[in-house]
Amino acid sequence: MRLIDTHTHLDFPDFDADRQALLGNARARGVERMVVLGVYRDNWQRVWQLVESDPQLYAAFGLHPVYLQQHSPADITALGDWLSRLQGQRQLCAVGEIGLDYFLPTLDPQRQQGVFEAQLQLAVDFQLPALLHVRRSHAQVIATLKRMKLARGGIVHAFAGSYEEAREYQKLGFKLGLGGAATWPQALRLRKVLPRLPLDSVVLETDSPDMAPAMFAGVRNSPEHLPDIAAVLAGVMGVELGVLAEASTRNAYEVFGWQ
Repeated sequence: MRLIDTHTHLDFPDFDADRQALLGNARARGVERMVVLGVYRDNWQRVWQLVESDPQLYAAFGLHPVYLQQHSPADITALGDWLSRLQGQRQLCAVGEIGLDYFLPTLDPQRQQGVFEAQLQLAVDFQLPALLHVRRSHAQVIATLKRMKLARGGIVHAFAGSYEEAREYQKLGFKLGLGGAATWPQALRLRKVLPRLPLDSVVLETDSPDMAPAMFAGVRNSPEHLPDIAAVLAGVMGVELGVLAEASTRNAYEVFGWQ
């Protein structure tokens, strides 16, 4: 079984004590590639250094909406410079993590929108997919994507929207990132949506170290858990584990343009 973890934060200090052992264990369980996402300017270098140390790690860079207060207009320019410097590098795979977060009341929606659109434009300019954080903001994100028209599409991380929203993202060329959320029995709406999703629309992820699945409640999440997450998701979706693994891996290769 071959799996791709399309969303991790393996550069976070949570993994400093055992990162190499974790990577080895994940690969022994079939997780062959992992994407590490930057979330603010000061962690881009750390992400790239980690990715450069391992040929099966891939990097995305962005300004996460949750860190809005520490982003400045100069950071958008810096992101463009960073992407320009790394353009053509095999392990650069996307712009992300970017998006809109309407859950946290302290995050100004108008300022978020400006930062989001500027980064989507960078995805257009550099012909990269976008990895999206979408929390209580599906309608606005979908409307923005319809205006911006990303040729490479991307992934809606931790998708927990409706079937109708899923369909809109698919029309726009986006895959839906599925992880630990749907392993929880109380995720009733999401568990009703998943069986209706076509297999060519989904990719797998962990969001390590966050979003631990139900079977590892209270534990640091890790790419090592992806096979267990995939097994639960396959059950919810009513398909064989091998079928979900093969489809999600093929979809990840498509998003990132991997050979």
